[in-house]
Parts: sequence; structure tokens; C-alpha cells
Amino acid sequence: MWIYLLILLPLLFSVLVLTVPSFQFRSWLLLLSGLLFAGIGVPLALGLLPAEVDTLWIGLDPLGQVVLFATSLLFAMCAWYAVEYLAYRQERGNRIFIFCLLIFQSSMMLAIVSRHLGLLWFAVEATTIASAPLIYYNRNSRSIEATWKYMLICSVGIALAMLGILFIGYSALHAQLPTVLILDELLHHAAALSPPWLLAGYVFMLVGFGTKMGLAPLHSWKPDAYGEASGLVGALLAGGLTSVAFLAILRGVQLMNAAGQMATAQQTLLALGLLSLVVAAIFVMRQPDFKRMLAYSSVEHVGILAISVAIGGAALFGGMIHLIGNALVKGTLFLAAGNIHRRFGSKHLSQVRGALAVLPMSGAIFIAGFFAVTGTPPAALFFSEFTIVRAIFSADKPLIALVFLATLAIVFIGMAQTVFRMSFGNADASVAENPYRDSWRTTLPPLLLLLATITLGIYQPEPLVALLYQAAALLGGSA
Repeated sequence: MWIYLLILLPLLFSVLVLTVPSFQFRSWLLLLSGLLFAGIGVPLALGLLPAEVDTLWIGLDPLGQVVLFATSLLFAMCAWYAVEYLAYRQERGNRIFIFCLLIFQSSMMLAIVSRHLGLLWFAVEATTIASAPLIYYNRNSRSIEATWKYMLICSVGIALAMLGILFIGYSALHAQLPTVLILDELLHHAAALSPPWLLAGYVFMLVGFGTKMGLAPLHSWKPDAYGEASGLVGALLAGGLTSVAFLAILRGVQLMNAAGQMATAQQTLLALGLLSLVVAAIFVMRQPDFKRMLAYSSVEHVGILAISVAIGGAALFGGMIHLIGNALVKGTLFLAAGNIHRRFGSKHLSQVRGALAVLPMSGAIFIAGFFAVTGTPPAALFFSEFTIVRAIFSADKPLIALVFLATLAIVFIGMAQTVFRMSFGNADASVAENPYRDSWRTTLPPLLLLLATITLGIYQPEPLVALLYQAAALLGGSA
């Protein structure tokens, strides 16, 4: 019942939003939906609420629970932030924006609980359709270009993912098994699936959902979409949608593992993961646009997630923590960046100086978020990256560890150049004329996400640790 409620609740609120005439009341409906979603989603993820359903198509396993935990917290904070943000942008209206946000939320939840590969594909495609109007929110030439690029590239990717799912279905038919796309059935018969068709299906799923996740070289839509979308939408794309797309890839990895072809899956993920780290390290250097800088930081972290699965063993536990930490800290950075963007009216370093002086809270949160996202202790990403690096050395792969650490160091230096230049110094006199100021409603959500990231790096509650180990075990991981 709780799972169905998490899918249907945002849909119900989306219908209400279309009918309610009050601008302010629509924003409060979004906040109520976000808080209810987190109020049910977090206990459900931690196993404190029953997750039983009466169908094979819907279900919640530990991998889905990890993603649900991260996205529930992130969406609640973004919904809180949205109330003040939308009040500041009243000339844009909020009916369609909130409607699309709620459909996006419901679609992500459906993807998380889908146990049927066709339904999973439908849910991920629905996130593309629902999120495109959100990217176009600023309604200028750059945002429409970014929206079209996002739609075209992700649609091609999702079409390839559908081809991969069909190949997996054919792998069962070729082996004279019942042709079903239910994940549990496929896992049960994985050893009998036709290896060539299964491998082809996995590769197409990796490329298709990898495009959505933003793995290099499939990431070209990210800098434009993240750069032109509002900070609120950027947070949900970088922290929420990325996690959902990664979960879709992990469904293919589960099949490969069950079929005894995990080594092949790990090699492909390792190649894309390392390439993502290298691409991020190259393009984050001297990046003059701080929102595009965050896009390349996202490319870096999806690469780390891919590498954690490629290494396996204890690295998978680190990867699960990294997934949660990445979602939380991306929310911190994009929401704080949105505040800075509104005050300066620009996201380019040539016009952004002295953010810490004119927006003390947002500036300080952005700097702290920078240290957290680059793996500085005691943030969760330090703990996860340390776990992954230790696993790489334990697997006797020093060259991979060297590339991993070198690219992390380069990204740290590259991001520091941008973050410190925009944060310190004196702002132009024209900035003082902008009436936008920090408020508790736009600074508290990113601050809470930052505190959650730091807390997770220092202390992980026992139910969460147990969940992370269970999720890692589904991919063949260990402590």
C-alpha cells in the first residue's frame, strides 16, 4: 500500500495543482507533497514500513530502497526551497512548473519500484518528458536550446535502452524460456539466457540509461541543461534523476551477475567510469560558468559510481554511500548556486565576485558544499571515496587507483579556482541594487542537506548500514 501511495500521491497533487487558482496555495501543495513523500519514503527505505505488494511488476528491493532514501530527502528539501523561489519568480507562473515537478516525482518513484523492465523503461522515459518543461522554465534562447538538446540526446539514449530490453527478452526466447521482462523471472532463469543476446541487451541498456545518467562520452546534454535550468531543477536532475538512471543500469548488472558474466559488465563500467573522471578533470579546469562547473562535477561522480560497481567487493558498499552523499550534496550546491545566480543576475565569473560578502549564508554553504563534493573530510563523499580507493588497492589495481586519485585532485583544483574567485573579493556596485537577499526559506534547505551529508560521513545509523550492505550484496558485494 505504501509503495502505491508514493506513486499516486504526487499524481493526486498534480491534479489539484491544475485546478487550484491560488498561486501561493499551489506552492504550498508542492511542499506538502514533498514532506509527505519524505515522511513515507524514508521509513519505507529503512524498512520501518511494510513494502509488500500483490504484483510481480512492482516491488522494492535494497537497491531501490537506497535510491528512494536519497531522492525522498532531496525532493522534500527542493519542495521547501521552491516556495520562496517561485514567489520570487511570480511573473513566470507556477501551475505548469509544479505540475511537471509532481509528475517528475511520481515517474522517478515508479522507476525505483519497477520490477518489469518495460515498466522501468516507461518510467524513465516519463521523467524525460516531465523534466523538459522544467529546463525551459527561464524561456530564453539558451534554455530552449538546452531543452531540445536534452530531449533529443536522452530520447535517442532511451530508444537504445528499449532495444537492449528487447534483446534481453529475446535472450529468453532464444533459450526457449518463457518470454517475460519481469526482473525476478529473468534473474531466476539468468543462467539459461542466451549469452550473446544478453550481452547485447546489457550493452544497449548501459549506453541508453548511461546517456540519461550522464556517463562520458554520453554526457553532452548535461552542461547545457544544468547550466540553463534553475538551481532547483539542477538539484533534482543531478541528485535524483542521476540516481534513478544508475538504478536502471544496475538492473542490467544484476542480470549479468546472475548469468555469470559479471566480469564483462565490470569491464565496460570501468572504461566508462574512468573516461568520465578524465573528461570531468579536463573540462572543470578554468570553467568560467559555475553551474556548468557543477555539471562536470556530476560527470565526475557518476564515473565514481560506475567504478565502484566495476571494482566490486567492498567498493560496492562505498558506491551505495556515494549515491546518497552525491544526491544530498548536489542539492546543497545547486540550491546555493541558484541563490547566487539570482543575486548577481549571472553565472559567469566575469560578473560574479564577492558572493560571500553580499550573500553570507549562501556563499558559505556553497564553499562548504564545494569541500563536501570534492571528498574533503568529514563529508560522506570522503568516506565513500576512501572506501572505494581502499577496495581498488585491495584488488591490486594500482594504475586504476592512480588515475582515480589524480583526477580527483585535478577536479578539486579546478573547482577551487572557480569557487574561490566567485566567493571572495568585492562585488560590483550594480549588485547592491538587486533586491534579492538570503532568507531562511532559501538557505535552510541547502544547509540541512549539507548537514545531512556531513552527518552521514561521521555516523551511519545501523538500519542504513544494514540496507547498504544488502544493496551491495545484490551486486555481489561484501563488507
